[in-house]
Amino acid sequence: MMKYLIGGIVFVLVALGAYYAWDMFGTTAAPTPPPPPAAPTISTYATTTFSISYPSNYMLDEEYTYDAFEGKPISGVKFAVPASLTDGTNLSSDSGVSIEWLPRAQSCTGDIYVLANVRAVDMTVGSTTYSVATSSDAGAGNLYEEMVYAIEGSKPCTAVRYFIHSSNISNFPAEGEEGAVREFDRAALLRQFDSIRDALVLNLTP
Repeated sequence: MMKYLIGGIVFVLVALGAYYAWDMFGTTAAPTPPPPPAAPTISTYATTTFSISYPSNYMLDEEYTYDAFEGKPISGVKFAVPASLTDGTNLSSDSGVSIEWLPRAQSCTGDIYVLANVRAVDMTVGSTTYSVATSSDAGAGNLYEEMVYAIEGSKPCTAVRYFIHSSNISNFPAEGEEGAVREFDRAALLRQFDSIRDALVLNLTP
């Protein structure tokens, strides 16, 4: 009799332990983490003088001209930032990267592409040497930044322009209030712009 009693006690203890484990940890499997965001697809744009790869979600504008120089527009093509970078932020949709060219330039330097009186500096990335000129302007709560990378020795003189237009974040309601926006990630934006610039390939003639 005692043997059966002990066996029953052991069975009960085992059952209680199993129930306790089920109650603590449940039977549901751990949630599967969401997959990483898919990398944007890449498009290619080409002319007789250059080709370039860029994220397909950027907006291509083949009719673009840079018109800050009154009466002397600079021809080019622009890749404007996608809505995914501007929605809910203080970054404006006219921001982007443009490829521009000045066929009559005697010396291909970055300063000839900007209105401000600035001195261009040389910068080498990989095997390409750029003449770089930067400028910024502010007005009516907006900030305009330009960075021009002219490819030294290129014919026609070809340059890559970064244009970043943003609104002063302090002009928006505070976080949590209606109409609030977040400040755009400038470092991440510049990394995307750099990748577009680095994908530019000039069609060199012998």
